[in-house]
Amino acid sequence: MRARAGMSALGTYVGASGSRRSLKNWHASVGSADKDDLPNLKTLRTRSRDLYRNDPLVAGVIDTNATSIVGSGLRVQAQIDRDYLGLSDDAAAEWEAAAEREFRFVAESVNCDAARSKNFYELQTTALISALLSGDLFATMPAIRRKHWPYATALSLIEADRVCNKDDVMDTDELAGGIHVDRYGAPIEYHVLKSHPGGYDVRREWVVIPAYGRSGRRNVIHLYRQTRPGQRRGVPYLAPVINHLKILSEYTEAELTAALISGLFTVFLKNESDEGDLAENFDENIELGPGAIVSLTKDESIETADPKRPNTAYDPFVTTIFRQIGAGLGMPYEILLKHFTSSYTAARASFLEAWRMFKARRTWLGNGFCQPFYEAVIPEAVLSGRLHAPGFLDDPFIRKAYLGTVWAGPAAGQINEKVETSAAAARVAEGFSTRAREAAEINGSDYEQNVRKAKRETALLKESGLKETE
Repeated sequence: MRARAGMSALGTYVGASGSRRSLKNWHASVGSADKDDLPNLKTLRTRSRDLYRNDPLVAGVIDTNATSIVGSGLRVQAQIDRDYLGLSDDAAAEWEAAAEREFRFVAESVNCDAARSKNFYELQTTALISALLSGDLFATMPAIRRKHWPYATALSLIEADRVCNKDDVMDTDELAGGIHVDRYGAPIEYHVLKSHPGGYDVRREWVVIPAYGRSGRRNVIHLYRQTRPGQRRGVPYLAPVINHLKILSEYTEAELTAALISGLFTVFLKNESDEGDLAENFDENIELGPGAIVSLTKDESIETADPKRPNTAYDPFVTTIFRQIGAGLGMPYEILLKHFTSSYTAARASFLEAWRMFKARRTWLGNGFCQPFYEAVIPEAVLSGRLHAPGFLDDPFIRKAYLGTVWAGPAAGQINEKVETSAAAARVAEGFSTRAREAAEINGSDYEQNVRKAKRETALLKESGLKETE
């Protein structure tokens, strides 16, 4: 009974046992999020970027995320709170169209980029890929006045490496990873190197950027995925599978080399006579060729090297590793390798599983990167008189009501268009969905615009005297 009582005091979870042989030498960290993550970030970033440059699987994974999440860019759909603002449906629709027009004017120009190299939609792709590889991405929103350009708000992307403690001081609870926080953990200021630490300028000079301006305007966007309370910096997307990816890359390279060697058909010439060295008696003019017959002396014979390639165990082993990597990245095996050879049901299940992950990351990108920029551009449009929004600058509730949005990206597409379109029509007929939602899901289009265009096309067809084919 005493022994049982002692064992009970030690706990009942086998996973916490220190006596089992498989767990005895497992010593996990008990540090905070920053203490666990920050010392490893530099190595994780450099290795993630190296894999993206040199490993085709990693390049495919990252590019698939960019294509499915961003595509040609997330577009804003203004959705103001018309009831709170007391606007009619027509007035609300008119204001939403005007706001979308103003933002589109800014977003489609390279003037929205402080470096004037990309428009806003192209910056989204850069921001997403950088955040996935580095763990996080920073962006400032400076006011840059340009000739013949009405808007000053711009975006300046900052790679994760540039944000670090000023003068390289040690991390503390208040300042760590280049971010100074208050007692609640809210960011107060960011310490940013003026040049990249791996660039040509070796001087380490910092600029300290307040998180918010005097008016309460947000100065810095910090795009990262937080998984633990108090986590200040993001961890690269590839971090859980870097070891698997590197070993798999080396194994694949070894198999390729072995297959190449086996294709050379190496022949060893044996000489059983004692008359001098084989190298001295070998005729340099003798070559191997297709169908060639070479005569040998009575004391000579040949042996061929058999490297046992291709390796029959290679494909099932690599497939198993691919499945583990896909699970670690939240991407099914079929999507990971673009390998759709199973049934329609299995392929669609894999597609839907991946699409849930893509939609979640799209929401994350829209809320964390796109929306802050929209909330900086629209107030400037109101201040300049380009948009009329009574109470926008005085009441935060009214301002929030005017800034409601949805960020729409590329549609998921369809595996079997006939079946899935019929299912969409049935959902609309039963009231489970709307035509606007289904249009966005099927091909990313706007239902109201579709109807207006169809109306014009029908009228044009009637005016031309042509009849629609049935």
